[in-house]
Amino acid sequence: MVADIITVAKRNIIRVFRTPELLVFSTIQPIMFVLLFNYVFGGAIPIPGVEYINFLIPGIIIQTATFGASNTAIGLTEDLQAGIVDRFRSLPMARSAVLAGRVLADTLRNLWVILLSVGIGYLIGFRFQAGFVSAVLAILIATLFAFAMSWVFAAMGLLTKTPEAAQAAVFVPIFPFTFASSAFVPTETMPGWLQAFAENQPVTAAINAMRYLVLGESEFLNLNSGQVVEALAWSLLIFGVFFYVAVRLYRRSSE
Repeated sequence: MVADIITVAKRNIIRVFRTPELLVFSTIQPIMFVLLFNYVFGGAIPIPGVEYINFLIPGIIIQTATFGASNTAIGLTEDLQAGIVDRFRSLPMARSAVLAGRVLADTLRNLWVILLSVGIGYLIGFRFQAGFVSAVLAILIATLFAFAMSWVFAAMGLLTKTPEAAQAAVFVPIFPFTFASSAFVPTETMPGWLQAFAENQPVTAAINAMRYLVLGESEFLNLNSGQVVEALAWSLLIFGVFFYVAVRLYRRSSE
């Protein structure tokens, strides 16, 4: 099964390089968000004791990873429509390998975007203040979250079945979860009803875990080591639920 997953992942990675516009747009997005929020809004969003760029980059990374994971839905529906998935079904390989290979390829592309976002941040003042080990853990947290979210969008792709429907559907969860989060402002500044949602959803959990690993503990931002555990729990829960859902949908579509 591992060999099957790697084979499918290689095919999808090669396809990315053959359609460079996908890689280009994935690269441009984090650059735009970093520059826009840091230079346009940064001066209007004071964070006591923390430079805004160090507050911002973890939010940008998780937001960008979530947007990047949505390509799993679009890519999967394109393969379904082109008959490529049917060809894989005719081969002697594990059914889940088709989905897992797609998710693995998209996660590797997301890892590139995560590292790019860190690099852009470093050029304009971002620094990991909690040390090298924490920096590595922060990148791993973001990558695991992107991996889990790709399974959400794999299930959405199998439900929507066409690229056009998938492109519209992926924004339904993306916008409320990424923008109603701690990505750009502390949740304490939000109205009570919105704060309750923002503080109890997976995107904020992943952002706060990264932020803790970047900044260390912060009483004002309510950052502590427990948020790393919370982010891991969210990622594993999302993966467990949507891996099962996606595989069931894939098997049902092939019957």
